[in-house]
Amino acid sequence: MSTVADSADVSEEAIIGAGTKVWHLAQVRESAQVGENCVIGRGAYIGPGAVLGDNCKVQNYALVYEPAVLEAGVFIGPAVVLTNDVFPRAVTPDGGLKTEDDWDKVGVTIREGAAIGARAVCIAPVTIGAWATVAAGAVVTKNVPDFALVAGVPARRVGWVGKAGHPLQHEGGEWVCPRTGARYVEQDGILAEG
Repeated sequence: MSTVADSADVSEEAIIGAGTKVWHLAQVRESAQVGENCVIGRGAYIGPGAVLGDNCKVQNYALVYEPAVLEAGVFIGPAVVLTNDVFPRAVTPDGGLKTEDDWDKVGVTIREGAAIGARAVCIAPVTIGAWATVAAGAVVTKNVPDFALVAGVPARRVGWVGKAGHPLQHEGGEWVCPRTGARYVEQDGILAEG
């Protein structure tokens, strides 16, 4: 059974998984799918048709615009924005108000276990790799590899992180997590578990 705050606005057409908590003033739109044991923070927005896997956390005032896809265990920090319009305009070239039929939505895909820091913006269409970390305030304009740590405007890879989220240390040709001891191997700019 899920828990939905009285002040939350959850569409009857949304699917909310067991154990999920939707807090004060959050909005989950029609056809959105939210997995089991998720947390949707105060004032967060989940757009129509957005898909969240199990065990995701969407912190306060984050905006997850459709057609975003978040795999299991994704963390979305406070005030993060996942965009969905490559060429945003309020009006058509002839000055008429744009409608749903006047644009093609594109989404952000976030792979398993990845984390997006507070106030970061991901410009669709991009994919954030599994277990990657996007630093707070970063602006992501290109795909992010698995386990990458990216920061800046525009975001660039500044290191590697392990599944525990800690920066990896380079030791004897491998990358090692200082918290878990897990080892990773880098080849051609791609990191994989060793």
